Amino acid sequence: MAGSVDSTGSPWRLVVTPVGLMVVALAVMWGVEVIDSVALNDELQRNGLRPRHREGLDGILWGPFLHSDFGHIASNSVPFLGLGGLVAVRGRRYWAWVTSAAIILGGGLTWVLAGDGNHVGASGVVFGYFGAILGAAVFERHVRALGAALIALGFYSSLIAGLVPQDAISWEGHLFGLIAGLIVARVLAEPQSKPFDEPHEPEPWELDEPWKLT
Repeated sequence: MAGSVDSTGSPWRLVVTPVGLMVVALAVMWGVEVIDSVALNDELQRNGLRPRHREGLDGILWGPFLHSDFGHIASNSVPFLGLGGLVAVRGRRYWAWVTSAAIILGGGLTWVLAGDGNHVGASGVVFGYFGAILGAAVFERHVRALGAALIALGFYSSLIAGLVPQDAISWEGHLFGLIAGLIVARVLAEPQSKPFDEPHEPEPWELDEPWKLT
């Protein structure tokens, strides 16, 4: 049919990879921040996650898309793509589990246990990726998991400072995002008894590697 779009074409298939989805999500975050700052006088960011307030419960889902200012979103953008990319190479399902846990479990724990305030920003998801990468190295002890952890620590070890209690920073969101990532890494960990990089049957979340488009 004339004018139809082939959803199996390469451009679309690139978009629906984990990295493609992260790029789209980041573009949405920046679009929201531009609109909120320029046109809405920061009205949107006032509706983030508010612990133990019913009107702030839905902020669990959209809080990661809201930021306090351009400096805030800029500081989250690079580690969001970098750490998310290291998680994404494990496969779509693995990435989806980590991302969902960081948002829902990490955000849920923040809503229940964090201090009062308006918690916004993608840093909880960033720490979820960080926790999953470090957790995989601890629980699996495979060369590829250890390599990813070394890369994460080499480039993003400064994130650890975000776990220290401090004013004007949602350190609780960071902590609970990290815990969510660690939990997923533990649940989905490959058995430690396998020698380093010994050939093995793929786990369910490894069957659809994001770079294999055929």
